Amino acid sequence: MGRMVRSCVQSILKLVNSVIGMVGLAMVLYAVWLIRVWQRQMDEFPFGDSDYPPPWFIYTFLGLGITLCVITCSGHIAADTINGCCLYLYMFFVFLLLMLEAAVTADVFLNRDWEEDFPEDPSGSFDQFKDFFRSNFHICKLIGLSIVTVQGLAFLLAMILKALGPHQYYDSDDDYPPERAPLLQNAVQPPPYLAEDHVYGSKPDAWNIRINDKTNR
Repeated sequence: MGRMVRSCVQSILKLVNSVIGMVGLAMVLYAVWLIRVWQRQMDEFPFGDSDYPPPWFIYTFLGLGITLCVITCSGHIAADTINGCCLYLYMFFVFLLLMLEAAVTADVFLNRDWEEDFPEDPSGSFDQFKDFFRSNFHICKLIGLSIVTVQGLAFLLAMILKALGPHQYYDSDDDYPPERAPLLQNAVQPPPYLAEDHVYGSKPDAWNIRINDKTNR
């Protein structure tokens, strides 16, 4: 029963972790597209782009996407191995991500001048993102809550999997791994070496009979 529950939790954790990976991959693709658009805009200027600061919003978006992909890989490894260190490391990454999201959300909702906390983005992608978020506030809010819920569920499943622990095959002396038990049960014991003594045991008796016949003659 415990093995079935453990396998079920592993499967659910992998599924939830895949959703986080899909979000990270989407962020990476979007950031790559923004970088390509930014490069095209900079090529249109006759003079170099040395006077323009780097587009921090694009690179931040790209870094967050790569971070989510790395967290997804660590989560799949932790779910497969059920290793304590891997599970703790995965929970630590998810916890830091949740704290970062909570800090940004609190700053946006509690600070009226939150836009001044961020530097100016020369690419204009940050302004486009704000306009899209404001025009589609309810949809973006639902997507954000869904992502946070998935991350919290992944953290909870990792804690449950750590509490269940790895597979236990050697609970007693009579329990063996399923792939090794038939070999041990059907093992053939070698024949005793006493059979060889039985084969050669008749020779001394025959030798004694011959000596007795000679003496009688």
